[in-house]
Amino acid sequence: MRTFIIIIVLLCASAAAEAQYSMQQLRSELTGTLAVDQEEPSVQPVVAERRSAATAVFYSLLLPGMGEYYAGGFDEGQYSLIAEGGLWLTWFSFRQYGSWLRDDARNFAAAHAGVSLSGKNDRYFVDLGNFNDIYEYNDKQLQDRELERVYDANSSLYWRWDSDQNRQEYRALRVSSEKVLNNAQFVIAGIVVNHIISAINAARLVRIANAQASEQLGSWWFQSSLSGNGLKPDGMTLSLIHRF
Repeated sequence: MRTFIIIIVLLCASAAAEAQYSMQQLRSELTGTLAVDQEEPSVQPVVAERRSAATAVFYSLLLPGMGEYYAGGFDEGQYSLIAEGGLWLTWFSFRQYGSWLRDDARNFAAAHAGVSLSGKNDRYFVDLGNFNDIYEYNDKQLQDRELERVYDANSSLYWRWDSDQNRQEYRALRVSSEKVLNNAQFVIAGIVVNHIISAINAARLVRIANAQASEQLGSWWFQSSLSGNGLKPDGMTLSLIHRF
């Protein structure tokens, strides 16, 4: 009986010792893991790269803001990109509204002057608003000896307004449509100017970025440029340059 009790005591002591060892080992592993997690992550060195002003200009001429992004200054280029979107939206709005006015004017002429709309050029619709009927128009051309501009009164070119007031209303609609459509052309000019401004700004940002890269790299730097001809680049060249 005493021997049995001694064996039980030894087994309990052995189990306690093993449990203590396991706890110490677990504590050691946890401490090691926390130490690893608390280590500062390694920082990879950043290699500065010189950029090509020609590439930046090309990108901005293609899409305003893209050249500034390439130069690392999209905080400025974003305004060129936003302006580009706004200008194209304005152009589309002018074109759409001008087309609606033009169609309304021509449909009005069909209803009040008996005009056949198919196969007519813009000059015809201008003449339509300046004379009450085709005979009045032809008389004026004959007086001015411009026989080549006389219309055939027996063809689909014939018109006669039901009132002078409606003729004037048509003319006002047509003139309004032309003004709106002309405004769309001015917007196109604004788009071109926006591309040029973005290209100039991109080149400026490239010069600033290259100056900073030169300070970091000393007499060595990387330079990237597009390869190919004109607007059809076929790749990009990365060069390592040393200044002697």
